[in-house]
Amino acid sequence: MTRTVSRRRSIVKAITYRVIIMCLDFATIYIFTHTVRVALGFMIASNVYTSIAYFFHERAWSRSMWGIDEI
Repeated sequence: MTRTVSRRRSIVKAITYRVIIMCLDFATIYIFTHTVRVALGFMIASNVYTSIAYFFHERAWSRSMWGIDEI
């Protein structure tokens, strides 16, 4: 039995994950700085590079059969 993961699934998964992380990033930085502008700046910068990294990480794992048992 062959199992594949579509690129579309990886993209949607990455986007939904990033939305959650963006909210957490903003809240955390805002709590520490009490500055919306700083929190937004950090949130935007952080999410550009981490979204790209997550996509490639997800694609690499989708090619790995480690930990997947065929029934």
